[in-house]
Amino acid sequence: MAEIILVTSGKGGAGKSSFTAGISRALAADGKKVLAIDCDIGLRSLDLLLGVSDKVVFDWGDLLLGRCTAEQAVVSAEVDLLAAPSRFNDAFTPEAVSETVKPFKSKYDYIFIDSPAGIDRGFELAAASAEKAVVVSTPDSICVRSCSRAFDELAKLGVSDVRLIINMFEVKPVCKHKLLNIDQCIDETGVQLLGVVPRDPNLGYCSVTGNIPGEFSPSTLAFSRIAKRIKGKRVPLVCE
Repeated sequence: MAEIILVTSGKGGAGKSSFTAGISRALAADGKKVLAIDCDIGLRSLDLLLGVSDKVVFDWGDLLLGRCTAEQAVVSAEVDLLAAPSRFNDAFTPEAVSETVKPFKSKYDYIFIDSPAGIDRGFELAAASAEKAVVVSTPDSICVRSCSRAFDELAKLGVSDVRLIINMFEVKPVCKHKLLNIDQCIDETGVQLLGVVPRDPNLGYCSVTGNIPGEFSPSTLAFSRIAKRIKGKRVPLVCE
């Protein structure tokens, strides 16, 4: 049975979709069966990040509305994908989305749900099926504050198992007190740290092309380490 993990950030630009793609690939490379669900309705990007945009015909909205079967809705690849609808529909309620996701739980080891930015309607739809959550934050005060708010909203929705990812981390700006350090991010969000992803220029390029960063790129090594921690292994929080 799959662990269903929400990936959220509270605001845009934190890199939650890139994290969803990266951690999904890392777990798939380790032999796990992974489904990524894009809940960023109207602004979907996971199909581009996973390099499967040309294969998308249906989305989970079509499945929910009975326009296709589950087999038709899922884009099969290294990481399977349920793409986001292009627009909202009144039938998209938290209960309906949860029922749509439920049958996939027995078919995968991990299901990652990529939440839209903000904590409004789309956030509630994305969180409806989640058992756990990962809050992605860059090490700046604005993003950290938004993540703290997202954490509070998750608690209201009954998602209590939440972990923090510090994304785009750079040592030099931290040393110059231009960005928050790791302890400050933890203290200000109040969320237990799962891992740190360093800033990786190659990851930004790959996000545009749908390619995969190199085996030894900083982000790839970080995602591999975080994947091990998700599976319960004891490994250091940061890459050495």
